Amino acid sequence: MVASYLRHGPTQAFGIICSSSSNSLYDGKLAYVPALEDILVWDVKKGQMLAMWHETGHRAEVTALLRSPQKDTFAVGYADGSIRLWNASAGSVITTFNGHKKAVTALAFDDRGTRLASGSQDTDLIVWDVVAEAGLYRLRGHRDQITALRFITSSENLPSTSTAAVSGLLLSASKDTFLKLWDLSTQHCVQTIVAHRSEIWTMDIDPQQNLVFTGSAEGELKAWKLDHEAFAEGLKETETGEISKMIHSVANLPLSSNHRVSQITFHPTQPYLAVQSHDRSVEIFRIRTEDEIRKKQARRKKREKEKKKESKNKSQPEQDNEEDDERNQEIQLVDIFTPHLVVRGSGKVRSFCFGEDASGKSGGVSLFLALASNALEVYNIPPPTKSKEEAAEAARVYSVDLPGHRTDVRTLCLSSDDRLLASASNGSLKIWNIKTTACIRTMQCGYAICSTFLPGDRQIAVGTKTGEILIYDLASSSLIETIQAHTGTVWSLQVRHDQQALVSGSADKDVKFWDFELKTPTPEVSGRLLTLVHIRTLKMTDDVLSVRYSPNGKLVAVSLLDSTVKVFYQDTLKFFLSLYGHKLPVLSMDISHDSKLIVTCSADKNVKIWGLDFGDCHKSIFAHDESVMQVAFENNSHYFWTVGKDKMLKYWDGDKFENIQKLDGHHSEVWALALSNRGDFVVTGSHDKSIRVWEKLDEPLFLEEEREKELETIYENGIADTLNRGDLLIGGAAAEGAVDPQTVEATGVTKQTTETLMAGERIIEALDLADAERAVFQEYEDAMSRLGPDAMRLAPPPRNAVLAAYDLEPEAWVLRVVERVQNTALQDALLVLPFGKVVSLMNYLNIWAQRDWNITLVSRIIFFLLKTHHHQIVTNRIMRTALIPLRKHLRSALLRQKEIIGYNLAALQYIRRRNESERVAEFYEEEGMDEEKVRAKIAEGKKRKRVTLKS
Repeated sequence: MVASYLRHGPTQAFGIICSSSSNSLYDGKLAYVPALEDILVWDVKKGQMLAMWHETGHRAEVTALLRSPQKDTFAVGYADGSIRLWNASAGSVITTFNGHKKAVTALAFDDRGTRLASGSQDTDLIVWDVVAEAGLYRLRGHRDQITALRFITSSENLPSTSTAAVSGLLLSASKDTFLKLWDLSTQHCVQTIVAHRSEIWTMDIDPQQNLVFTGSAEGELKAWKLDHEAFAEGLKETETGEISKMIHSVANLPLSSNHRVSQITFHPTQPYLAVQSHDRSVEIFRIRTEDEIRKKQARRKKREKEKKKESKNKSQPEQDNEEDDERNQEIQLVDIFTPHLVVRGSGKVRSFCFGEDASGKSGGVSLFLALASNALEVYNIPPPTKSKEEAAEAARVYSVDLPGHRTDVRTLCLSSDDRLLASASNGSLKIWNIKTTACIRTMQCGYAICSTFLPGDRQIAVGTKTGEILIYDLASSSLIETIQAHTGTVWSLQVRHDQQALVSGSADKDVKFWDFELKTPTPEVSGRLLTLVHIRTLKMTDDVLSVRYSPNGKLVAVSLLDSTVKVFYQDTLKFFLSLYGHKLPVLSMDISHDSKLIVTCSADKNVKIWGLDFGDCHKSIFAHDESVMQVAFENNSHYFWTVGKDKMLKYWDGDKFENIQKLDGHHSEVWALALSNRGDFVVTGSHDKSIRVWEKLDEPLFLEEEREKELETIYENGIADTLNRGDLLIGGAAAEGAVDPQTVEATGVTKQTTETLMAGERIIEALDLADAERAVFQEYEDAMSRLGPDAMRLAPPPRNAVLAAYDLEPEAWVLRVVERVQNTALQDALLVLPFGKVVSLMNYLNIWAQRDWNITLVSRIIFFLLKTHHHQIVTNRIMRTALIPLRKHLRSALLRQKEIIGYNLAALQYIRRRNESERVAEFYEEEGMDEEKVRAKIAEGKKRKRVTLKS
């Protein structure tokens, strides 16, 4: 009989408000923030989480977030190089783009939201067609991570009937210090600017698209002017023979600090510019109007005249005065952008965003801060006042910080009924309802290292870095006692299994034993209260890192900084065993329910299982890739769990020394582990500030199958990585004399993943099945045609079982399989097909075009195949027989489609015109105007509409 175990699966992560892996967005009411691999939607005013956008099975962290001009769509970039378009109202993925090899770091939509540009750590820039769900092209030129992207709308007005490709310009900034301007119609870089001496971290364009601001790692904020006339003319030589520049340097804008400029943002509608050049503050600049600038210049001129009057004895030539006047007439950057105020957050600011509405208090503007300390804040920026005495100050309006820790989750413990979870970090102790994952209590504490519920589950003891044991009462949410237990860090606390005593181990080399005593209730806190009474101390030779009672109450095990574990008799404290074998200190240990096994985990990445009878090491296992932080046995079994700095949670069989399951989900070191008393779930806490619950499922798990799955995953990932190598061309090894793909500025967008490989295999299987079926029936028809009219009829061959089950013809079956491949993965799946299968697919494309089946898909496939396999198709005469009828059938099908679309467009335009005329007539009848006024109003409306369409 093969041993089977029960599988554990992840549930929702909680305790995370906002992770610092990506920027955040705010629309004046709702905040859209990254939460590791998910996106959370917060109602900031109520402090309530409204939605979580989670895709099952996807583990990569969110690295970029952007809202589309079509407000319900959001683009989210991930650390694995993928981009997902989310529908906000449904909370579901619309489509997935795969093209980057490393994390996506910058995203930009064009003004209509039909094209998306993405930049990545792999230095590539990809432009995606959102409507067709396909990558248009990949642009190469930068030598380091791309940090910012912006579309520049071209001023040229193409007529609505124009068939020219949608062009425009794209501006990109990178850590390689370059600012690059790309012409999207030719897919080439038209200008490269060495913008700064160090990395460019951020960039933004003003709403009028006249000025570009770039921020560097040295704290420089530079302004650049966009020359729209040069954009319209294109690349042109000047009289000196140089290429005319489209972006010109203007000036530097002085900032209040010299730290790295990490974000620049213009308010979409109000005259404000926000710059973050310090960890904890955001500087707000106000953009002056023309009248204000003129007044400022007049004041400056007046002051200079006064100075000249004062210093009459120093005579200056008139020429200089004229030059000064001319210089004063020029509008300088500091005249336009004036410092307004500085917003200081309560923690390190990860990103900020202006609220889209200007409905802040007293007509101000709201500024949203996402803090690196797992919190959100909204500030109100007041409008400028005329009085110089009152300095404008930003007021904090809302904050969301209670449902999560500010720092790493260092310790976890569960109540005896598994209903409550206590988590503690540096600064706070939180109590959670495990069923609803709601935070029900928050209490201030010191730097917590270990914790445990006291008998009765009414109180919690927390060991701190300063050597204190803090006792909290849950009912009153208050600290009721502080015991100065040790002079060093309290590394370990455990209540004895008979609930009568507690042991603590510390860095001061002491193991202290405590009894529980009932304390007299105070007016503030009623009910039974426990306090700790120190009864004895066990002095050790080195720092104590972990202490554990055996469940039978006979032994106590102590792990020391010298990498050994000493076992003593609990009643007399006499020495019993020394467990020696770890090369680095034992960070945690646990004893099985029957007191026969002790498992130890160490900073040397190993887990050792020992017998408590003789202290013999049963097995040493290389368990994690980094230090193993905690270990715990499941109740009533020899199965145990480990967590490590390699972000993994692992499940082990202590009798067979087998790894049962590996669970990945955390994005940083896992510090804390707590097992339910019933053994039906596990809780882990991490440096990423999240708490995760892993539930035991009813699904059985077989070790052999798990190992096979792991090997298959490694193999498939290896194939995908080989196909994605940059030095290989389509179809395998780089051809001699071929152009190196790395040196080409614009290339196609391809990236093989396990999904695209599997989709390609499914298409190949469908082609094989359909070809075999057609060959069998062709043979049958040939045999029938050779028979005479009086001969006995042959029985038709049996249909393929799959085709019979779905009741489909072979051609329809291939179409069904191809249609089921996602649009975004279709091109990569077609690249998997060998050329023989491409020829076979061409025949089916011809049949589909003839029968008018999914002409859009047929056109996409044929266009891509002809472009990819052009050389083979040209040199292969056999292809003519397939391509000539395909051209004929596809043209006639496309003409039919064109006629239908033209008819529908004409009908829609007619309906729109009739609707508009009826609405206009109704409106003016109600107003009761005379005919002349009505005509004037209609003409004005038409004129305004034309202007809107042009802009």
